[in-house]
Amino acid sequence: MPIPEDVTGDEIDQDVRQELQSLPKTLAEDVAKNLVMVARLIDEDPEGAYGYSRVALRLASRVAAVREAAGFAAYANQKYGEALGEFRAARRMTGTVELWPVMADCERGLGRPEKALDMAGAPEVHKLDKAGQVEMRLVAAGARRDMGQLDAAIVTLQSPELASNSVQPWTARLRYAYADALLAAGRDREAREWFAKAVEADRDGSTDASDRLAELDGVEFVDALAEDAVDAPGEADRTVESEGGSAEDHDKNRDKDRDKDRDKNHDED
Repeated sequence: MPIPEDVTGDEIDQDVRQELQSLPKTLAEDVAKNLVMVARLIDEDPEGAYGYSRVALRLASRVAAVREAAGFAAYANQKYGEALGEFRAARRMTGTVELWPVMADCERGLGRPEKALDMAGAPEVHKLDKAGQVEMRLVAAGARRDMGQLDAAIVTLQSPELASNSVQPWTARLRYAYADALLAAGRDREAREWFAKAVEADRDGSTDASDRLAELDGVEFVDALAEDAVDAPGEADRTVESEGGSAEDHDKNRDKDRDKDRDKNHDED
């Protein structure tokens, strides 16, 4: 797949660059460029990111960072079985637990919420950092909802991180998930309160909390340009009517005036 000229491969993180040092220099550069493309495209063009990840995987399947990138690209394309296999391979290579929450979410994607809940109660969770533990809580709550256990999902999300007034990278998503669970349970007033709190914390627009809040408040957003385009013909008709009848009557009167002028000119001749 083509690599844009502005991509050098130096854009990757230092730890990934160190992993690639085990490869020949030219090969390492090619892999790095493909990994950069995966990171660049994964949000806006998941299919494109997946294509570049497959190239990197073909070039360096024994590099953990490559397997992890391939996993996230597959995950972004809802290829959950493939993603889970890549994440497991990366974890075997590194021995870390950072991928545990997304692995559990893959189990959800494969229709196995019970397995995701089992992973949420595993010892590995205690080895996660705070962000990882919050992510695991979100996955567990999602698994509860998959199983129709709305009340359990709400309780799962209730935590010190949810109650905290400080804004962390995970705050908006946690508040949003809680609001959404409350709404699904029919607790609209509480849901509105937490959607509002999610909006306060969502500084980079990572959720559609503002839209959900507006929907609960009954606010409808109208495209002003489209509205003007629709109203324009009506405005013209109303102007004609104000000057003496409908648009059709105006055209008829104009034709009569033209006929009178023509007859007058003929008589004068």
